[in-house]
Formats: sequence, structure tokens, C-alpha cells
Amino acid sequence: QVQLVESGGGLVQPGESLRLSCDVWGTALRLHAMGWYRQAPGKQRELVAMETGSNINYADSVKGRFTLSRDNAKNVVYLQMNSLKPEDSGVYYCNANSGGSSATTPYDFWGQGTQVTVSS
Repeated sequence: QVQLVESGGGLVQPGESLRLSCDVWGTALRLHAMGWYRQAPGKQRELVAMETGSNINYADSVKGRFTLSRDNAKNVVYLQMNSLKPEDSGVYYCNANSGGSSATTPYDFWGQGTQVTVSS
């Protein structure tokens, strides 16, 4: 059973940084697409960053500030978040899916989320 486990969230002041980690449990296979979504109270869940193959997509609001990286050997995905703003606050969810791949068994996995709060 594949599970995604997020860590690294917390409370920081504006301008500070956080690094989120998403560990894959339950499989030794490299998952095709991995990245992050976030959801603020009263708002819809939105894409933050997603790696699909060699391409990485970022939300316009985080470009230049957030960086997604992936350790393929460990099957871990990171989200380095710099210059954090209050509007970055929300629950960050790790996602892994088979979109764009030729997987015989499609998959779409979600972590439980980690809280990020940017406030003075």
C-alpha cells in the first residue's frame, strides 16, 4: 500500500523559509509525477509545483521563490520555500500520479497534508 508522508511544515515569519519533504512508503518504484498542492481556508486546492518527467510546473504566485527537487534514489520530493508570504499559508499536500505515463494501473496518491503558517 503506497503512502505519502509529508513533513517540514510549521510557523514562520514573512520572508523566512521552509523545506517540505514528501516520503514515499510502500513501493520501490519511481512514481511518475510528484509535486505539491496547497489549500487555504475558504479556498480551492491549487497546484503549487509538479514534476512530470523532466518538466516542472510552478504556480505563477510561487515562481522564483519555491523550488521543487526530487531524490530519485530515495523516492523523496522536496519543496524549498523561500521568501514566504502570508498568502502562502495553508495546508500543503503531496501528490503522486501516473498522468502522462503508460502505467497499466493508474494511480493518484495523496498525503494527509502539512500545515504552513506565515505570520508575524
